[in-house]
Amino acid sequence: MRIISTVPSITETLFDFDLDRTEIVGRTKFCIHPTEKVFEIETVGGTKNLNLDKIKSLMPDLIIANKEENQKDQIEALMQDFNVWVTDIETLEDNEKFLTELGGKLHKQDLAEKFNSEISNIFRNLNTEKRKKAAYLIWNNPYMTIGSDTFIHHILNKIGFDNIFDNQKRYPKINTEDLKNAEYILLSTEPYPFKEKHKKEFETLFPNSKIMIVDGEAFSWYGTHLTKVKNYLSELAQIN
Repeated sequence: MRIISTVPSITETLFDFDLDRTEIVGRTKFCIHPTEKVFEIETVGGTKNLNLDKIKSLMPDLIIANKEENQKDQIEALMQDFNVWVTDIETLEDNEKFLTELGGKLHKQDLAEKFNSEISNIFRNLNTEKRKKAAYLIWNNPYMTIGSDTFIHHILNKIGFDNIFDNQKRYPKINTEDLKNAEYILLSTEPYPFKEKHKKEFETLFPNSKIMIVDGEAFSWYGTHLTKVKNYLSELAQIN
């Protein structure tokens, strides 16, 4: 089967399911894991601006896309000629279903069960009784955060943080006044690359909050990536 992935975390997942360059024939320029293997795969543009002609030239049997990551009009155009699987992953339950379905399509059900078991175990044993009020920022100028219908929110909640914007949807814009009640302000490394200089700025603006730079991939990359950040998520869950 010739597969094109239009989502970075799905590309990584396909490699984790032991597929190689003869089976993964296309990926986006943002597909960076596993670093030692992705360079062998043809790029088909970015997640939001796919090169449709390039995709057509690769003649895939299956294109795996995502409702949030990709542009609806481009995916619908591809559906005219190809088998397109549009994933929609907002929760760990969605992720489990995705891995199970992928295992079925690839005839690798055992691997799917293995990954699902590992991911389930990550969150089963976390002590999250002490809840922490948090804001998770994904963008700077303007500030943007995450609502309750996102995968990031779900992971945040599972490791003991209560999103102060859980009454919002998707990725709302906010201002400094909106952050005043956050015990923790988490600055993500993606999509905006928050760095130490930003942390210092926030520490000045919010002296009563704990400011942290967090690995954005650990919160937003679904599929098998969660198995690679289990220790990191466990450490975050233990923060007081």
